Amino acid sequence: GGVAAARAARPGASRVAVGQMTATNDAEANFATCSDLAARAAAAGASLLCLPECFAFIGARSGEAQAMAEPLDGPLMSRYAELARSTGLWLSLGGFQEAPTKPDPEGRIYNTHVVLSPDGGTRGAYRKIHLFDAPFVSLVESKQALPGEELVAVDSPVGRLGLSVCYDVRFPELYQALKFGMGCDVLLVPAAFTVPTGQAHWELLLRARAVENQAYVIAAAQAGMHNEDGNRRTSYGHAMIIDPWGEVVAKLDDPVGTGIAVADIDVAGRLEELEQKMPLAVHRKYDIYGGVSGSEKAREAAAMLDAYKNNVDQATLELNG
Repeated sequence: GGVAAARAARPGASRVAVGQMTATNDAEANFATCSDLAARAAAAGASLLCLPECFAFIGARSGEAQAMAEPLDGPLMSRYAELARSTGLWLSLGGFQEAPTKPDPEGRIYNTHVVLSPDGGTRGAYRKIHLFDAPFVSLVESKQALPGEELVAVDSPVGRLGLSVCYDVRFPELYQALKFGMGCDVLLVPAAFTVPTGQAHWELLLRARAVENQAYVIAAAQAGMHNEDGNRRTSYGHAMIIDPWGEVVAKLDDPVGTGIAVADIDVAGRLEELEQKMPLAVHRKYDIYGGVSGSEKAREAAAMLDAYKNNVDQATLELNG
């Protein structure tokens, strides 16, 4: 249904859990960690557990993630579906290495955020749209991943969920489309943020997305060093849950530890209160500053992207050279 239907069906109070972990290139160990976090979330009475990007696997060297990729109906995702069933949880799996149906000539895969219901069914699969090409932190995601092209909303008992992944958080229009176009009151931002960008921008961006969209934000996070014998990739941590007024309502005691944080959220009550005080949805002027698709701006952006990609290719050569 549309935005009006989503508003009419807004749930009341529910309990949600956000997870934090240090994934490695050992899928078995990662599954054990996720199982432990799910058991803790179920014991805490949560109905939804959000796990971070790369929850199932994080490579230590180039090519490992592609080699691990599976379709969404493959054996690894089936184990997570069984985890949803055995714990009775809704699971937000924040970024799975998905093998495309039609293999990519360059061997690239999708970075896919999957939501499972307690019967193990796949309720939504969002392929990350904005790929993190940032040679200054030694990451060029477009070398291994294909960009998605569709926004995804999922109805759940805690509210309508808007799906995203990590670097997406820097593009506010995506979240505005999820909230004001698709009626999502709970925005999910699972991540494996780098330490320099995390220190500078992580909490700032998450709280801004919550405030400007009058939505809850649940941001699961990878934390700490993922390997010592390869690329030594390190993630920022600081998983958190933020309410629609921008207040951090849950985070782990240890900002880089493994565990969960839990919050009671009230989509119907909190949002009706805020929308009466400040009706952002009513005050928006998309007729003035709305879509730029197909316009001169979109063509300019495409030309700039080509130029940037050439620079990134050059930077990657220097990185690997």
